[in-house]
Amino acid sequence: MKIGIIKETKTPVDNRVALSPKQVADLNNRFPQHEIVVQASDIRAFSDEEYRAEGVRVVYYVDDCDILFGIKEANIESLIPNKQYFFFGHIAKMQEYNRPLLQAFMQKHITFCDYEYLVDDNNIRVCAFGWWAGVVGVYYTLRGYGLKHKLYELPKPDRRFTLDQLFGVLNGIELPKVKMIVTGAGRVSQGAQHVLDNIGAVKMGEEEYLATDKVDSLSYCVADVDRLVKRKDGGAFSWSDFTHNAKEYESDFMRFAKKTDVLICAHFWGPEAPVYLSEEDLRNPDMRIRMIGDVTCDIKGSIKSTVRPATHDDPYYDYNPVTERDEPAFSFPNNITEMAVDTCPNALAMDTSAYFGDMLTKHVFEPLLKGEHSDVIDRSMILKDGELTPRYRYLSDFAQGLKAKEGQ
Repeated sequence: MKIGIIKETKTPVDNRVALSPKQVADLNNRFPQHEIVVQASDIRAFSDEEYRAEGVRVVYYVDDCDILFGIKEANIESLIPNKQYFFFGHIAKMQEYNRPLLQAFMQKHITFCDYEYLVDDNNIRVCAFGWWAGVVGVYYTLRGYGLKHKLYELPKPDRRFTLDQLFGVLNGIELPKVKMIVTGAGRVSQGAQHVLDNIGAVKMGEEEYLATDKVDSLSYCVADVDRLVKRKDGGAFSWSDFTHNAKEYESDFMRFAKKTDVLICAHFWGPEAPVYLSEEDLRNPDMRIRMIGDVTCDIKGSIKSTVRPATHDDPYYDYNPVTERDEPAFSFPNNITEMAVDTCPNALAMDTSAYFGDMLTKHVFEPLLKGEHSDVIDRSMILKDGELTPRYRYLSDFAQGLKAKEGQ
């Protein structure tokens, strides 16, 4: 078997890679009957020379590879017919902008596995960047707060920026004495909390947080979804009920918004769930938040000031609550500044690539190279030789450009 690590072709560019140089070399040494090669790239966090130094072959063409691994969606023009690909496809939720990609998979008889659906028997993802998104989200948000209020200037991450550098920078400044709310309790939230705990932020319980107006140091509170919503009829919250009857709930977030300076959005949100901050809420004079780090980046989702994604080159924009439109960042004090980078882990491309590569090695590369059957891989396979697999046949109408069937 010959496996290729492809160069990224999506714009804006992504510097991450499926395997670090050491990880490729290790797999090649352990499975000498197979070979993993790396396609030459000038944007990757790890240089071609770093792969060569580990004895890895760097090639310009990957047409002779059996399986190809990337990170983000590959350009349709770069897809090689009759191959198997792994990357984040963003098609299984019927994302309209990637319908042509799904159609190209079919036309080119491609087998495609989506990283997002590499899940275990309990439907828990086994290969994800969420924790790192929370880490970078906090850094970008604190950086934006410093620029907004002219308190300090933190460096913009380059492709070699690391977690150690991130902590060194944050521990070298006087942190703002503000109150921050972190929503959610999953991996994204845990990554955000990891940074805050390691830079000396004070964690507050909900009761203390809501009873306190001003603080003497950067202080934060964590609020999971059960604290952000309430039943419209006044009944008790239950996760099972919320999962099946989200429309019976409404936002209870304003009690936090009145006591918060900085919001880190790290919660999962679906279209059926309540909006936490509506356009009307954002105009409410009691709404104190003026800096939002929307790590989950749900466009016009639970936080209506997130009107578009941002980029690593330009991570911030202002939301004007009166016009309900975005404006240049830091343009007016009463505007709400948004950090809405939708690929936060790319800011720590070397660290996140190695982390992701460890998970891929365990759950994908080892089963493939050992010739073992893998339910994890099977569950991620959206197409087999250009045909939708049974688990994803609901995408058939979507692929044909038809409206999705009711309930899908």
